[in-house]
Amino acid sequence: MKHVHAGKVRDLYEWEGDILLVASDRVSVYDVSLPTPVPDKGKLLTQLSVWWFEHLRDVVPNHLISATDVPAEFAGRGIRCKPLKMIQVECIARGHLTGLGLREYQRDGAVSGIRLPEGLVEGDKLPEPIFTPTTKISDTGHDEFMTFDEVVAEIGADTADRLREVTLEIYRRGAEHAASKGVIIADTKLEFGFDADGTLTLGDEVLTSDSSRFWPADEWEPGRPQRSFDKQFVRDWSLTTGWDKTPPGPEIPADVVAATRAKYVEVYERITGNSWTS
Repeated sequence: MKHVHAGKVRDLYEWEGDILLVASDRVSVYDVSLPTPVPDKGKLLTQLSVWWFEHLRDVVPNHLISATDVPAEFAGRGIRCKPLKMIQVECIARGHLTGLGLREYQRDGAVSGIRLPEGLVEGDKLPEPIFTPTTKISDTGHDEFMTFDEVVAEIGADTADRLREVTLEIYRRGAEHAASKGVIIADTKLEFGFDADGTLTLGDEVLTSDSSRFWPADEWEPGRPQRSFDKQFVRDWSLTTGWDKTPPGPEIPADVVAATRAKYVEVYERITGNSWTS
């Protein structure tokens, strides 16, 4: 087994001709991995992704081969996957105005070149979900918005159209299911690649607490920050520490770790209908 990449949260290995994707308990905010792990976080992310991969197979193929045929030391947090040639565009679907999308709207009245109605406030539901891609292939190393025309120039019109189509369909399907469980999916980030046959394939993770903003529907109130079931809780805490968003990140206090874990568990249980047992 060859270790080929260490990400902020996940590690990749080559294993028997496939890719082993292993989610750690690390927490990354503002593109910095914090030094304190959140127990079970990697398993929660992995098992929620596995649940969604199975439920969204009819929308687009995904890279999951097996969630059980993995080395024992990675049980629960590792998945065996198809190798993919990843597309260097992060595909973001937004159904509510928040985060970087809110800041872009406040500055320009648009997000990724998509003009939005005037007078929207934080947390507002958009008239319809929008595709707002970003790229990390930039001088800053951080997410930067792309217009759809820029995506077309980068990867071609046919692939760009397909990415937009499947990103929005995954979001719509996911948001509809989550709403039935009392959860709003405000936005989500997806990543895609091509498999050995050239088939567009969903990779990485899908509709998790690290890649999405989850809000309790019964507490949603536009015009203010929302209570979340995701790592926004850790982001918000980190801003109270005086940290300048550069490495190394601050240690996370025990109470924040426990509260973060509880949020990840709650949204996993709500969405899947399964009880969490680590």
